[in-house]
Amino acid sequence: MALTVTPFDATDSAAIDAAYRIGVAAHAADLPDFPPFCRRRFDASLTHPLPGNAPRWALALRDGAPAGYLALDLPQLENTGNATADLVVHPDHRRRGVGRALHEHSLRVLREQGRKRLVAVTFGTLPGGVERSPAGGAFAAATGARPALAEVRRRLDVTRLDQRSLDALAADARAHAAGYRLVAWRGDTPEEYAEDVAFLDGRLMADAPTGDLVLEAEQVDVDRLRATERALAARGRRRYHQAAVHEATGRLAAWTLIDRGPNADWHAFQQITIVDPAHRGHRLGLLVKIENLRHVLGHEPALRVVDTWNAAENSHMVAINERLGFRPVDAWTDWQLTI
Repeated sequence: MALTVTPFDATDSAAIDAAYRIGVAAHAADLPDFPPFCRRRFDASLTHPLPGNAPRWALALRDGAPAGYLALDLPQLENTGNATADLVVHPDHRRRGVGRALHEHSLRVLREQGRKRLVAVTFGTLPGGVERSPAGGAFAAATGARPALAEVRRRLDVTRLDQRSLDALAADARAHAAGYRLVAWRGDTPEEYAEDVAFLDGRLMADAPTGDLVLEAEQVDVDRLRATERALAARGRRRYHQAAVHEATGRLAAWTLIDRGPNADWHAFQQITIVDPAHRGHRLGLLVKIENLRHVLGHEPALRVVDTWNAAENSHMVAINERLGFRPVDAWTDWQLTI
């Protein structure tokens, strides 16, 4: 058996095509309830990486056939001792040494780059949840990585929303939110809110549970926000925002984002929801999430489900999501390997 691992970049269309086909097959086998593997998003991850990231890609061939790929993200602005990995093996080539070869390649690259830690994510089965293969977690453990953060994916079936309950939740939240008004937008952030959104975005790692992951908070300014927006636009992400404005100061006190991809109008992701610590206790997180869900449904009539992730220990946000109707689907684990 001949097994090779070869780096490639955004100029190598043949390698990109081969890696994409691997991703399609693995995605269909492992996460069949997700939207189809998106070609536009995949291509843009090479041509339009997120700001502050230096990606490294490699393709594994087994007896000349594309068998797996590796995508490494190397942060350049913060967390410069870290890297994240997406290691994908075609279902027809699993348990043949492909994953191990890609992992060994990643270690060589990361040692050359002076990285100290590697983080990767696997999925698994929750009690009573959708059955997932345990192979990813077993492979991570075999490399010497340790589970550093437990997360749960929850899904909201918007076709079964209880509008009366949603109205009651929104009314109760508004009763605690005197002195705030809501604003909504689609796509890029209006200039008048850009500085505040950058501030709130930069607070995410400081506020959200990160378990045993070794992470530095990102320093987000308006330039970095705009670069991220360009990268997301290149991926075809349709973005819906809702924020709460503190009327006394005119500053944003809370912000949430839902986005969907270009190839599945039935599916969206609930992304960040963050409240400025100085404005907590007014149920702003619940309020902006409810109104943003309504905002999205007003523009996306084909939408059927929304997925979101929370750290298992993030009881506050989990409680909010479950009040909205999100229900657990599967378990996701962030693994950290010290190199």
